[in-house]
Amino acid sequence: MGRNRKRTTISTLIRHVIRKKQNAKKHSLVALGLVALASAPTDEALAQGRATLSGHITEMVSKETIIGATAIDSQTRQGTVSNSFGFYSLTLPTGRHTVDFSYVGYEHVTLQLDLTKDTVVNISMSENSKLDEITVTATRDDAGVASTGMGSMDVPLKMIEHTPSLLGETDIIKTIQLTPGVQQGTGGSAAFYVRGGDGDANLILLDGAPVYKIDHLFGFFSVFTPEAVKKVTFYKSSFPARYNGRTSSVIDVRTKDGNMSEYHASLSIGLLTSRFNIEGPIVKDKTSFNISARSTYFSLIAKPFMEDNEKFGYWFYDLNAKVNHKFSDNDRLYVGVYNGMDKMDSEYEDEYGYYKNSYSGHNNVTNDYGSDTQWGNTIATLRWNHIFSQRLFCNVSGSYNHYRMKLSSYDNYLESETGNYDESSSSYHSEIVDWGASADFDYMPHPAHSVKFGASYLYHDFEPETSNSQWKTKEGQDKTDDNFSSKGKSIYAHEMALYGEDEWRFADRLRMDVGLALTLFCVQDKAYGNAQPRISAKYLFSDDWSAKASFSQMSQCVHLLQSMPIALPTDIWVPITKNIKPEKARQVSLGGYFTGAKDWEFSLEGYYKVMDNVIEYKDGMSYMGFSGSWSDMVSMGKGYSRGLEVMARRVAGKATGWVAYTLSKSDRKFSKDSGVNNGERFPFTYDRRHNVNVVFSFEVADNVELDASWSFMTGACATIANSYMKYIMPDGTTSSAPYVTSRNNFRLPYSHFLNLGINVHKHKKHYERIWNFSVYNLYNHMNPNFVYYSNNQYSMENKQRLTKVTILPIIPSATLTIRF
Repeated sequence: MGRNRKRTTISTLIRHVIRKKQNAKKHSLVALGLVALASAPTDEALAQGRATLSGHITEMVSKETIIGATAIDSQTRQGTVSNSFGFYSLTLPTGRHTVDFSYVGYEHVTLQLDLTKDTVVNISMSENSKLDEITVTATRDDAGVASTGMGSMDVPLKMIEHTPSLLGETDIIKTIQLTPGVQQGTGGSAAFYVRGGDGDANLILLDGAPVYKIDHLFGFFSVFTPEAVKKVTFYKSSFPARYNGRTSSVIDVRTKDGNMSEYHASLSIGLLTSRFNIEGPIVKDKTSFNISARSTYFSLIAKPFMEDNEKFGYWFYDLNAKVNHKFSDNDRLYVGVYNGMDKMDSEYEDEYGYYKNSYSGHNNVTNDYGSDTQWGNTIATLRWNHIFSQRLFCNVSGSYNHYRMKLSSYDNYLESETGNYDESSSSYHSEIVDWGASADFDYMPHPAHSVKFGASYLYHDFEPETSNSQWKTKEGQDKTDDNFSSKGKSIYAHEMALYGEDEWRFADRLRMDVGLALTLFCVQDKAYGNAQPRISAKYLFSDDWSAKASFSQMSQCVHLLQSMPIALPTDIWVPITKNIKPEKARQVSLGGYFTGAKDWEFSLEGYYKVMDNVIEYKDGMSYMGFSGSWSDMVSMGKGYSRGLEVMARRVAGKATGWVAYTLSKSDRKFSKDSGVNNGERFPFTYDRRHNVNVVFSFEVADNVELDASWSFMTGACATIANSYMKYIMPDGTTSSAPYVTSRNNFRLPYSHFLNLGINVHKHKKHYERIWNFSVYNLYNHMNPNFVYYSNNQYSMENKQRLTKVTILPIIPSATLTIRF
């Protein structure tokens, strides 16, 4: 670039808007500033003999936009990457050019043109089942070895499909659990902990809207239906400035838009769930839809194992629907809806009558009781894309998010001879409602320079617990009818963010990405403002060797109150208060990368992370389903985490997958007067020193694939009584109480398990049939989910014995999928 060439940075853009504000009204200024921003650089570029090639990159048949496709000019070796909506922009010197478009799994497209002015060219790419070696240079991407940032990756959908898991359910979260730096929660569950952070410190987005409850069946399945997912990106450091609200990780899930040319459908029938997907055009090449649904028949499977007097039901469902309309090349509209629900109920009966239980010695007494629990998410998103110019892309979004939980129970007692009765019922309800809006802009003045900026707003309505209870009794002539109702005070919060990201390629070898997010969280008449800087750099020693460094600061203003290690419906989200400050995390990372071996990527990353205002329950306290005084039960302290992560990943060929190893340490430290562990440092619950994951997929034949995953991890920590103290009660009897020397003083045994799956494809005239046979925990290793002390009644000393509990032994499964 020449010395007189104007360089546009974030600070320049801000000064530009400020100058505009001085001359016009506020609302008019934003529109005028964006138009000026879009047009002025174009005139300058043309004056210097440059023009912009832009457009959308789509799949040839379905017209589905492709995220992350590369466009590289063979003459200048300059390139770009399509954004989250398939839009690309590449500014080049005027003249003849050959631009190569590529994306893994698709045929390359070569475009030859004489570029004399700004030109719009939409690219269509066709699928290619045989992958050629792909070399990506001079491109910008947010994730992966080729990106400027580190600690991030695009999770391949093919790898998600070929990662064997519990009961054959392919799962985004289960695949991410197998990447370095991620610790699994209770064995088999969807809970995960990233680089020493808590489970609620992970921001999980569905088309830009946060998901509060990501699991079904007490955490063993996630809410993401595979057929609805288009792209998954995972960040654990080098967080782009546009992501805010959590301190440990980000999972950005984008759903499919729908086929604009043809109708397609698929049906999967498994041992526990069935899934259905259909997509196609509403108006060909203009409007499309995609609908995915999943449900379970767990109750039918569990019924043979129930007692005669017991009735138990459990089911869940997921429903994803999306409509995509193309007004023109410059304007597109997306409407998406997700709804998911879990329902669990239980009732009891015996031979004396329906819903009745007879008590021994009292044949005239009947008792019926039961419970009903429901919880789920509803998420709706509306997105509008507009291209102001070949260099300025805009996405405006609106979202609605509703998470709710309701628990009800009853207990009825009747003496048929006397007419005496005792009837009681209760209910417990909690929910959170969010309304959100955001505007995001991609500005691409030059292939070596890219700017993202925008703003977002979330209105939170936290509805704490509402409890209702009723009692009716009759004892002889005395009758009682009593009601009790308690409703917690609603908590309203406002969450705002303003961000900017600026990536520069200073030379062929050095690139930097600088970002800043300014956030504001207002709750209970108190405002918490935070500046969250992000910076990452990449240096190329050669085409095959590179090094990266990054610093990120994140802030979190909501927390999940949990009572058990597994996910329960009574776990609820609460905002920070005027007494509980936002949690903050500062992370420094350094890594080295090698891509010189054909079809392989190698990475080595180290990190150090400090967390302020992490919360822990005070000694002897825990959340028991009521959040009214939760802030009085916890204390704020510091968390520390450091680790080394190694990954070897094969990205092409008949055999693909990765080997990942993590060496890490994470602990907590609270003040002396905090009421937490007497002020002494203690290990984080999921402080596992060593973690090894192997993921493997091999194409045995054209129609047979073998998938496997093996995991090994040292044990998590638990708080176990070291001994029991005996004391004499006032009535002279002897009792005992556990004595605990420190928090998380016991380390569970190590865990390891092998999952194996085989996919057999059969192509028929009008459909494809796929059989999946899989085995979870193939060699039936009894991994510990948790331990507890129990009395050994057969021991002469009646001593306490430590008992290990394993929830998931070896579990085989089979799934049939038919694609039309």
